[in-house]
Amino acid sequence: MAPDDKDHTFSPKFRIPRRMWDAYGTAAARQQTDRSTDLVEHVRNFLKRHGNEHELAELAAAEQELAERRARRGGRPRKESAE
Repeated sequence: MAPDDKDHTFSPKFRIPRRMWDAYGTAAARQQTDRSTDLVEHVRNFLKRHGNEHELAELAAAEQELAERRARRGGRPRKESAE
């Protein structure tokens, strides 16, 4: 997959039974987490256990991207209006 500077957060589509997804949501809430956080953590751990050199390098780059985005929390500066 070619890198795309405009695609910062990929939103994958996958099929899962609604009842399973809903049950996952309530179980995650009981653990005081959300599904997205849990899924990202699962992918991170899976790559650490099973990733090859290239995949681990991609993980490191993704972690850097996440760190940079978290550092910007609070928003980007407003764009100057063209008025």
